Amino acid sequence: MRPSALDPQGPGARTIADVWWFLFWTALVVLVVMLTLIGLSALRGRGEDPDAGSSPSRPFGLDERTFITIGGVIVPMVILTAVAIVTVVSTRSLQAAPRGPLRVQVVGADWFWRVSYPDSGVTTANEIVVPVGRPVEVALESEDVIHSFWVPQLIGKTDLIPGSPNTTSFTAEVAGSYRGQCAEFCGIQHADMAFFVRAVPAGEFDAWLDARRDAPPAPTDPQLAAGRSAFESLACAGCHTVAGTSARGTVGPDLTDVGSRRTLAAGTIANTPDELRRWILDPQGVKPGNRMPAVQVAPAQLDALVAYLESLDQG
Repeated sequence: MRPSALDPQGPGARTIADVWWFLFWTALVVLVVMLTLIGLSALRGRGEDPDAGSSPSRPFGLDERTFITIGGVIVPMVILTAVAIVTVVSTRSLQAAPRGPLRVQVVGADWFWRVSYPDSGVTTANEIVVPVGRPVEVALESEDVIHSFWVPQLIGKTDLIPGSPNTTSFTAEVAGSYRGQCAEFCGIQHADMAFFVRAVPAGEFDAWLDARRDAPPAPTDPQLAAGRSAFESLACAGCHTVAGTSARGTVGPDLTDVGSRRTLAAGTIANTPDELRRWILDPQGVKPGNRMPAVQVAPAQLDALVAYLESLDQG
């Protein structure tokens, strides 16, 4: 099921949905009234000519000036004032600072999301793990062009503008995986710049955070060890980081826990061994315009590299 702003799973999204429904029902009432008046006018036909000696038509018993004043001035003013009040109150509610939040930093890049937890020193990409019921404060930055952070079921859109840090906050009330999306056109792969917010029980989140604080252990399996060696010797290490290895690249996403992610390339393809193999060999064929070049690797070395990366699963 695609995420919908009309299926709110947090207080911020619920506030936005309430505003949407208020505008919807208001617009529907206005539409029904206008269509009714048009229908009545069509049924009654043209009014009598006052010069012929008969009285002019009086809609709802009102003279024309009073009718225009009420229908064209007073009613619109009441509706627009109500909309303004609802908008201001809702905006203030959305901008209120949360109490005791989990701090998360998100940096938008062409075309993926860097995610870090500054209080814990944990870094990941394209997935934000949060505890259910706890407010989350997200510090937003862009390293290239304007992006927009949007999780329809949790919170509205917030722009990431280069050189101008921004913040947003949300609370996930129900455990689950919520798809987010860049909501500001940012280039050729804008549509494939997705991310996921994974809300889990507090205990599970604490265990995940503790596991991510430690670097993955050195593999003892011969194939996985060969895969790690390949990762460190190939161009992968120049662009990506895997904690506990010599790979310290910052061009691409941190891959320390890549095996636990549900997708690759920011939601473009599923995270399976076959898709990972295809991504390594032909990244431009999968996601044209991204920064990753094709990796020239022998078949046996590729198998070991894929097995190693898929083993980097820290929950």
